[in-house]
Amino acid sequence: MANIFPTWTKWLPLKLVIAMLCLGTMTAVAVTYYFTPKYTRVGYQPIQPVSFDHSLHVNQLGIDCRYCHQSVEVSGTSSVPSTQTCMTCHTQIKKQSPKLEIVRSSWATGESIPWVKIHKAPDYVYFNHAIHVNSGVSCYSCHGQINQMEVVWHDQPQSMGWCLECHRHPEGNVRPKDQVYNMDWRAESPSVQRKEGQKFVKEWNINPPVNCAACHR
Repeated sequence: MANIFPTWTKWLPLKLVIAMLCLGTMTAVAVTYYFTPKYTRVGYQPIQPVSFDHSLHVNQLGIDCRYCHQSVEVSGTSSVPSTQTCMTCHTQIKKQSPKLEIVRSSWATGESIPWVKIHKAPDYVYFNHAIHVNSGVSCYSCHGQINQMEVVWHDQPQSMGWCLECHRHPEGNVRPKDQVYNMDWRAESPSVQRKEGQKFVKEWNINPPVNCAACHR
């Protein structure tokens, strides 16, 4: 009696099993990689063309974040400090320091300092700094204890899941608005943070969107 099915079909079940195993393995690898520091950039700490010590400028000299990041309260971006901002001080302070040669050259030529970007959202992600800081979310929540960093690193994953966790429970990150730029401020305890945070969320009518269109525009 002739075979009803072609000869190659007897290997079909095995091929399907192998294909499913390969697909499952690739999916597991992709998901695992998504949560690794390499993907989230946590710990990324590039060497900058000019050494800028936040622990010196913020902690020792008391310079407010907004002095250098001037647009953070009114714009979607926090703005990279211009050479003019640096030279406001360094035309008088350490004006001959070899460490500032690139800054002086930029000042003389008008060419931008080639800073290496550390926190980088994909082009398809919309993020507005002003909305967050004006709602009581501190720089600390996203950038970590930046006032203690001699060299800035990428502190938080800033992944979609990480952002959504805050949008769903904003009370964990909102603080008194006069403490937004105080990197050392903490609530007395996690329970106090939740209680005070819930009060701020209600009083300030904070209702972060959790739909796709909020960030993917």
